[in-house]
Amino acid sequence: MNVTVESLAPCKKLMRVEIDAQKVDETFEAVTKDFRREANLPGFRPGKAPKEMVLRKYEKDIQDETKRKLISEAYRKAVEEQKLDVLGQPDIEEIQFSRGQPLQFAATVETAPEFELPDYKGLPIQRELRTVTDADVERALNLLREQRVSFTKVERPVQSGDIAVVNYAGTCEGKPITEIAPTAKGLTEQKHFWVEATPNSFIPGFADQLMGAKAGDKRTVTVDFPADFVTPQLAGKKGSYEVEVVEVKEKVLPPLDEALAKAYGAECLEKLQAGVRRDLENELKFKQDKTLRTELVRALLGRVNFELPETAVAQETRNVVYDLVQENTKRGVPRQVIEQQKEQIYSAATHNAKERVKVQFLLQKIAEKEDIKISQEEIAKRVHHLAGMYQIPADKFLKDLQKRNGLIEVYDQIMNEKVIDFLQQNAKIEDVPPSSAPAPDAPAVNPS
Repeated sequence: MNVTVESLAPCKKLMRVEIDAQKVDETFEAVTKDFRREANLPGFRPGKAPKEMVLRKYEKDIQDETKRKLISEAYRKAVEEQKLDVLGQPDIEEIQFSRGQPLQFAATVETAPEFELPDYKGLPIQRELRTVTDADVERALNLLREQRVSFTKVERPVQSGDIAVVNYAGTCEGKPITEIAPTAKGLTEQKHFWVEATPNSFIPGFADQLMGAKAGDKRTVTVDFPADFVTPQLAGKKGSYEVEVVEVKEKVLPPLDEALAKAYGAECLEKLQAGVRRDLENELKFKQDKTLRTELVRALLGRVNFELPETAVAQETRNVVYDLVQENTKRGVPRQVIEQQKEQIYSAATHNAKERVKVQFLLQKIAEKEDIKISQEEIAKRVHHLAGMYQIPADKFLKDLQKRNGLIEVYDQIMNEKVIDFLQQNAKIEDVPPSSAPAPDAPAVNPS
């Protein structure tokens, strides 16, 4: 077997393979014997039909199977001989194939990038020395109070933080809003609509113009719809609303006392405060670790540059686009807005995908060099954990993963985590004073 390899691009190669005529004829004979053994022809027991009859009936099938076996075996051997790290499936082009002649074929393959690992031990990164303060705990407790807020009707004008219950009818460019945006019925007219008297409530600027109004008052409210408004037909336009204040409600927060603590499942106020502090500390540690690991990866990325396989980037770009579209859909962004932003989404996705693919190759190479392994027990544990997260029986979840070849994804996920753990253990971490960025928000309460 003769093999030559030609480089088409940094991560793409053309491999030409020739199999000698003797091997071709031997394989033809072997495949013909297999067909003859299984052939079921009238008047003959299986395996007893004349070779000529078997060849006449199954000639095309014999040729196809012979070619498949020859190319499959030769391709595998050629890749091993040339020490190619092939990604995905090859693009095979048959050049010559018939009895008594050498078989020639060409395989275009995409390969893993070739690069020298940079220094990855001792990566310099900074860690902010942030702690949970009493003010953080107080802020989190107030957020818990907000979740138990009640509303009391008051006979006074609207003040900041109140709820104004209003009836309104809106126009844009002198027309009812539904004539410009047919699906925006809620923006056109509403009865007994609750508007919180804060600057960005409902439409920016709407609530500000209700300040000082009391039940029974009527006002004309003008607004500028933002350029990125959720209803694209209204974006950047002016709107006018005829508003009647029906009622004014005052927000009443529950006192920070034993009753509130018990409402959240804590034995007493002291236990609630301790539980909130513990949850804030856990959340802070999680965010610090995540930031640290992100900075480690960024430091690593900045130390090396190499060409990436086009197919891998294209596939990852599709994955990122899907994730971005799903994320925007869950946030309530209309389909038409997503469609209008598809170029920006694709551009962001391509950049993100290139970084992801580059990181994957870097971490994989570090794992090989440091002989970082993953056990079957680790994979089984992760599968069991994921099954619990998605509330799917572990056996069914495992079968679903195997069906879509998802265990590779689980393997890569664990491997990446272990390599980044290794990088973190060997990093040069400098502790620095905290920036002005806020501490973490209150997490879900677990006072026990």
